[in-house]
Amino acid sequence: STRAPLLLLLPLLLLPLLLLRIQGSAAQHFLHLRPVPSEELPLTDLIEYPDPELDPKTKDLDERVLRRLLGSHFDPTFMSVAAPGEVRGLAKNASEPGEQHGRGAAAARRERAMPSEIRDMDFARAAWPDPRGSRAGALGRKARRKMQLFLWAYTQCPVAYAWKDLGGRFWPRYVREGSCQSGRSCSIPAGMSCKAQRSTSKAILRWYCRGWGAHRNCTWLKIQYPIIAECRCSC
Repeated sequence: STRAPLLLLLPLLLLPLLLLRIQGSAAQHFLHLRPVPSEELPLTDLIEYPDPELDPKTKDLDERVLRRLLGSHFDPTFMSVAAPGEVRGLAKNASEPGEQHGRGAAAARRERAMPSEIRDMDFARAAWPDPRGSRAGALGRKARRKMQLFLWAYTQCPVAYAWKDLGGRFWPRYVREGSCQSGRSCSIPAGMSCKAQRSTSKAILRWYCRGWGAHRNCTWLKIQYPIIAECRCSC
């Protein structure tokens, strides 16, 4: 019977079609991948489908057109079209965005108000050993101020900013991200650490493609990119 050989050949004939369908489905997953809100900051790197056909072409990167699309949302303090010096390895990162415009670290610190928990702490009633004798004595005004500044410096959690290359499917390509310091405790006694307390969003453009083959349609979408704006010492 000729039917038996045909049944044996049927799986071999269907295998290429099955593999093509699986590959197409995997690609579609990446093609329809849209940004999903995340509670974790800074954001983890987005896994991109490595297909150059999904990258914007030269005609899609007209800076005048893209600036018009982004409009007033373009913030040169937090975004850059060209690679900043830090990304090229030519300059060291500043911890505060304003420092790149001439303000020093000391001036930036002065602008941040001392936390009320430290400012209102009553050092006058605290008893400290008196070096002149065995009796306990109260801290003087200057000593109280020094203690306040010490606690403020030890427990404060400044935001550290660094430029990040988001890749060619974002415009502007370079965004200044914030992060909270790690590696040591920020509390006395130790146990607490600096964590993201507040974030702000910056509008940027994301190159997004839908469809497959001749039916593919790509365009720039405006998205909100979260950036850490405040870190706080917490559990």
